[in-house]
Amino acid sequence: MKRREFIPLLGGAAAWPFAARAQQPAMPVIGFLSNTSRQLDDALRLVPFREGLKETGYVEGRNVAAEFRGAANQLDRLPLLAADLLHRQPAVIVTLGGPASAIAAKAASATVPIVFTISGDPVELGLVASFNRPGGNVTGIATFLGPVVAKQFEALNEAVPTATVIGYLLNPGNPNTERYTREAEEAARALGLKLEVLHARNETEIEMAFATLVQKRVSALVVMSDGLFNGQREQIAALAARYTMPAIYPYTEYARAGGLMSYGTSVGEAYRQAGIYTGRILHGVKPADLPVILLTKVELVINAKTAKALGISFPLSLLGRAYEVIE
Repeated sequence: MKRREFIPLLGGAAAWPFAARAQQPAMPVIGFLSNTSRQLDDALRLVPFREGLKETGYVEGRNVAAEFRGAANQLDRLPLLAADLLHRQPAVIVTLGGPASAIAAKAASATVPIVFTISGDPVELGLVASFNRPGGNVTGIATFLGPVVAKQFEALNEAVPTATVIGYLLNPGNPNTERYTREAEEAARALGLKLEVLHARNETEIEMAFATLVQKRVSALVVMSDGLFNGQREQIAALAARYTMPAIYPYTEYARAGGLMSYGTSVGEAYRQAGIYTGRILHGVKPADLPVILLTKVELVINAKTAKALGISFPLSLLGRAYEVIE
């Protein structure tokens, strides 16, 4: 090869990788729509979500991008945030923190795939047509179907049999509030207990609710499954300790944060499964072909250190049913 022929060929070869990279498609975008905030979502929800996503071959920043929109517990902002998220043309929207964000995402788009993680019945909430055949563009992971609220009241009654007035902490902005209130009323009535329902929509109102518990002479507390409360689990556990209030919570993460006891599933496992479903959708599977996953493994977790601080001795019947006792 003559020198004058070699030089242009070399230049073309050197330029080829740059041209190829320029033609590569942009990374797909996962849009996150949350009831709460990035700060609260990171450790509780996004870490296990990324673990599940990685199992399907996707890693944020490497071969998939992310856009986050959080309502900071102002649920009326969710429709606008969902519309703003759609401008980024996400390949899939993942909703965090409860059913309100899932409902807002579905209302915003009938075509973009949506993966939810909620407590409650997604059929009852209008998110899917059925568990096995979701239909449309929405699927996800559901927890807390069945008599879980009643079981929480029963376990708390066993742990603190002298408690005759039970508080129930609810977020009135949660679409499940009416249903859970009804279940709590039935559970308290079956046990012959008086029920005091308290509402909280934000961190300040959570503080106020605990002060009200004392005023109403509430002896023990059940906390509703809710995105706000889950994110504020350390605050709630600390308030329960300050007011020496025995309480039972809906997820194992509360007991690990210092709560007395929990009866329910794991938030982390739910979001890990959501990460797997998101990866499968990015690989081309349609949401309509992914049945809603119902997490049915329910665990009783007891924090023995917190029990000792509260002066509570758990009966052997309750300890024997515990999946884990945190020392």
